[in-house]
Amino acid sequence: MRGAALLAAIALVGLVDGVATFALPMSRQALLVAVAAAAYLHGWRLQARHGWWILGAVAAVGASLGLVADRDPFITLMTFGSFVVLPWLIGRFRRQQADLLQAREARVAQLERERELVADRAQARERARIATDMHDSLGHELALIALRAGALELAPDLVEANREAAAALRRNAVDATDRLRRTIGVLRQGPAPTDPADETVEALVDRVVAAGMTVALETEPVRLPPLAAQAAHRVVQEALTNATRHAPGAAVTVRVEVREGRVRIVVRNGAGAAAAGADGTGSGLMGLAERVRLLGGAFEAGPRGGGFAVEAVLPLAEAGGLVEEGR
Repeated sequence: MRGAALLAAIALVGLVDGVATFALPMSRQALLVAVAAAAYLHGWRLQARHGWWILGAVAAVGASLGLVADRDPFITLMTFGSFVVLPWLIGRFRRQQADLLQAREARVAQLERERELVADRAQARERARIATDMHDSLGHELALIALRAGALELAPDLVEANREAAAALRRNAVDATDRLRRTIGVLRQGPAPTDPADETVEALVDRVVAAGMTVALETEPVRLPPLAAQAAHRVVQEALTNATRHAPGAAVTVRVEVREGRVRIVVRNGAGAAAAGADGTGSGLMGLAERVRLLGGAFEAGPRGGGFAVEAVLPLAEAGGLVEEGR
């Protein structure tokens, strides 16, 4: 690369010097234009470090030729500056302008990609929030509908036609819950939001008891911090929903206790009656396990004592500690 550049520099200076000495007037003008165009193209195409090296070579060779030919140094410098240096600088300036424009366009494209990424993340968070809200509220309400329909189905004074209708209503509610969970699975593309639940565990249990479910609540007079209270509410809500769907009519025990800086939530139900079409997707329990894990706790769910148990242990240090004691 450097050898070729040196030959080009020597040829360029020789051409300029030859034009200044021997060429006819009209030929001199055409050749000088060609020299200027070549210098401009060198400035446009070559990197700056190569261009400065070539200019230095041209200056050295041009000065040497001027001394050998006994030319006026001023004329040699003016010819060199006008038809070599100036066109090269113009070409170099245009090249830098083009590089800056390209860099600016690349920066604009990068900022646009970053903006789209931020928008996508915000959309994913909103989709996750909607999915969680739908799962927590609609899923639980559908489970309560199935519970009420199951209680109506078992009423001794109900005529057979109405009993069959109640059974169909219960099955439809269970199927709707499954479809809802499959649908919101599409929306779950990010972590679940951590907004505190408005409803306490006590209020939740009172609501499902009013709907006809048999639930015994065992809790201590301790108010939990928001994150722990929300997690406890979600664990109890999901466990009660599962008990309603998978073991209708079974008695359920809910226990919330605090020991050695940890809150332990256990929801256990008996065998209950078999519920048709209640296999479920397991997304609710998986979401609970993820939420508990993010809070630094442990989660376990599975068959126990002929029924089913859901247990979560959360460190209060990760959830902000106890807020206050007393109810």
